[in-house]
Amino acid sequence: MEVPAALRYSSDHEWAAMDGAEIRVGITDYAQDALGDVVYVQLPEPGRKVEAGEVIGEVESTKSVSEIYAPVSGTIRSVNTELSDAPEELNQDPYGRGWICVIEPASSGDWDGLLDATAYQALTAG
Repeated sequence: MEVPAALRYSSDHEWAAMDGAEIRVGITDYAQDALGDVVYVQLPEPGRKVEAGEVIGEVESTKSVSEIYAPVSGTIRSVNTELSDAPEELNQDPYGRGWICVIEPASSGDWDGLLDATAYQALTAG
């Protein structure tokens, strides 16, 4: 299981990457592996204000449907529309082409509360 050290993680299996004043969000390698083959992604609406922990979308796989949660509070600035035609990118490249959305955070406090790679590995090992 890949857990890039430069990212932060939620206990709901989303990853977050700080990119200037914005945060790019996706699901972790652990999450995509547990889901199986992804067949559909419901993306959040750009411009929507979200709270940390709020459901912002869904991922449907051959096994189940799972919700996507906002790791931080803020405003959805953009979404990865490529996933509409190629949802399998979540399986093939969860930390790259499989990103889900970009959030402009309301404050830095939520970022500081996310798990680092070591803590996320401990969470998924148990």
